[in-house]
Amino acid sequence: MSLKVEAAAITAPKPRGGVGQSLNDSLVVAKRNLIRMTRIPEMIIFGMIQPVMFVVLFSYIFGGSMQIGSSTSPEVYREFLMAGIFAQTVTFATAGAGAGIADDMHKGLIDRFRSLPMARGAVLTGRTLADLVQTALTIVVLVIVALLVGWRVHEGVPKALGAFALLLLLGYAFSWIGALIGLTVRTPEAATSGGLIWLFPVTFISNAFVDSSKLTPWLQHIAEWNPFSATVQACRELFGNPGVSPSDAWPMQHPVLASVIWSVLITVVFRTLAVRKYRSATV
Repeated sequence: MSLKVEAAAITAPKPRGGVGQSLNDSLVVAKRNLIRMTRIPEMIIFGMIQPVMFVVLFSYIFGGSMQIGSSTSPEVYREFLMAGIFAQTVTFATAGAGAGIADDMHKGLIDRFRSLPMARGAVLTGRTLADLVQTALTIVVLVIVALLVGWRVHEGVPKALGAFALLLLLGYAFSWIGALIGLTVRTPEAATSGGLIWLFPVTFISNAFVDSSKLTPWLQHIAEWNPFSATVQACRELFGNPGVSPSDAWPMQHPVLASVIWSVLITVVFRTLAVRKYRSATV
């Protein structure tokens, strides 16, 4: 066994270094994944159906029963809701990222990438970038549906673009959590299940669908410090949509800054863990 390990260490090509080379390798892998997505259009279509269903269901079934501020108007709730739906959409893409990486591991594709002289983190970075592009396409479709059900932006295009940038940053950060899960489990099915289990409490114990001030005190505290809630509240401010009741929690008072800090922190931590796991899982 030791002879095999030594032989592999001698014959395996060394990855090329440098930030520029790493970026180039990542873009090559991203292009490969995007081409693969276009050859499986049902994967993109099914990914768009779920958020559209959430918009319709929450808007027309729960809209008249939710109180936002002093209003129970369905129109007010729809504007309150959309930032939460946008954020939920970008985070739920995490499960797909994890399943895709687990599938590549299961088929031995990762081992083939290792035989090439490329940056070790490029495989994961390329995958997360490709998933980010798919998420952006889903957001475009979701915006069209939101406009049809009555959602509007009231703070101008520049701030709206800033809100969508925060959403994509959050989605990219969470995709690294999915990457770590995909590298940890043994099958794509397990990656999908593991990628969804933790997302439901993260997205629902938040201010995405209800005013967090209406929650019990301990749940309210969790919701207000939830990274997901910070991005949702930041988007509401940038869109000019109704938000939650005033809060003393720092992330709710400075949601844009809190959203950026949370997303960057999650990216740094989980990218480091995912790349380390990638190296140990494929040796």
